[in-house]
Amino acid sequence: MTAITAYIGLGANLGQPDLACQSAIKRIDAAPGITVVKSSALYRTVPIDAPGPDYCNAVIEITSELSASDLLDLLLAIELEFGRTRAGWNSPRTLDCDLLAMQGVRICETRLILPHPRAHLRAFVLIPLCELNREVQLGPPESDTLESAETWISRLSLSARSQVERW
Repeated sequence: MTAITAYIGLGANLGQPDLACQSAIKRIDAAPGITVVKSSALYRTVPIDAPGPDYCNAVIEITSELSASDLLDLLLAIELEFGRTRAGWNSPRTLDCDLLAMQGVRICETRLILPHPRAHLRAFVLIPLCELNREVQLGPPESDTLESAETWISRLSLSARSQVERW
């Protein structure tokens, strides 16, 4: 497979979340068939619809020779390496790796939806993503038309954007 550009969102709020995100970036870069091209700054965000400490979030741009499904498998395996457990929706975590978008790829399956079905609604994704590439196409899975991350971020309230600050 030819290498294509993809974007991965990282988040953690247990232990030392900033170190977890930085270590995860190195781990992803070391995986065969993947090169980390750019990383956003680390951002502090409050948990959404869940208890727990603040999150550390970041987005990375990679090139990958893996299929979307294989990339998802790798990200899930890395989460497990970092001690991720799934106690419930939006529960605190040692590491979360979300495949946000892959260049020219749209998938709507039970196991994987690309672009990520909620990325366009989340300031903690859009702010670091726009730091890397404002033109990444996002949108809800039921939409026929995707729009740029820059367009989506402009639609967020000032309150939503102000809840994301540099780590």
